[in-house]
Amino acid sequence: MIQFENIVKRFRRHRVLKGIDLTIERGHRVALVGSNGAGKTTLIRCLLGEYICEGRVLVDGLDPRQNRREVLSKVGFVPQLPPPLHMPVGQLIRFSATLCDSDPARMIGVAEQLGFDAGRFHHHAFVKLSGGQKQKLLIAIALGRESELLVMDEPAANLDPEARHIFFKLLAEKKERAAMLISSHRLDEVASLVNRVIEMDQGEIVLDDRVADLVELSSQLNCTIRLLQPEAAFAKAIAEWGFSDVEAGLVWQGTIAGPDRLRFLSLLSRYAALLSSLEISEAEGEGILLNQGSSINVV
Repeated sequence: MIQFENIVKRFRRHRVLKGIDLTIERGHRVALVGSNGAGKTTLIRCLLGEYICEGRVLVDGLDPRQNRREVLSKVGFVPQLPPPLHMPVGQLIRFSATLCDSDPARMIGVAEQLGFDAGRFHHHAFVKLSGGQKQKLLIAIALGRESELLVMDEPAANLDPEARHIFFKLLAEKKERAAMLISSHRLDEVASLVNRVIEMDQGEIVLDDRVADLVELSSQLNCTIRLLQPEAAFAKAIAEWGFSDVEAGLVWQGTIAGPDRLRFLSLLSRYAALLSSLEISEAEGEGILLNQGSSINVV
């Protein structure tokens, strides 16, 4: 599907990419991780044909610069930073659908699933939308088409928990027939989405590892959290995940998307001293119960 062969990219005398060799096949869901400046975004721009580079980049045997339109017709791209487009939302959807010969109604449908009413904002300039609205629309444009390759740079960073769950379900529908390249500077943000991890550092690949593909992208977890005492900061943080207070700030209940489990546990770790117990169970299946001062027991 994707081949990088001895890719070198220089900006003046500085080598940002230093001879990258990499192959990604359909069905691979790749986390491209590394600190800022590692070369992740530069590699993605070489893949999309935005940069001239040394070596060879191929997508299904096609050079993305020489066959730009044909290659981009296969690619759904979600950038980290939304472009400053003054184009109205409706026009942007029609324009994007025309470029990849897709039905704009499918993009509008995906946007609505994510919680963005494209009809309501039909005449609004894209640049005036909120960060979350922009992200939902860009994801809808990328997923509302028959993409063979999804390239996403911090794709869920501005999404609320419910939209993240819908996003993961949409990815699950494509996971067998498409390749996915998901860039992030934090592995815990994307670890549950992928079956391969590639880490970059200073323009080189320092890790390329296959990981257990155990998390169903469309899964949900039911959670009950009990606290030793109420805490306003915790209440604010957990409410942003859609959790409800069921006992005077001491007991909280809600659901999270399965692929968000590491991100969620990372949040809870900040309040570990407050936790009395934590119960997490699959929507269908066994659960775990964690009590303060004890080991994890299957229930």
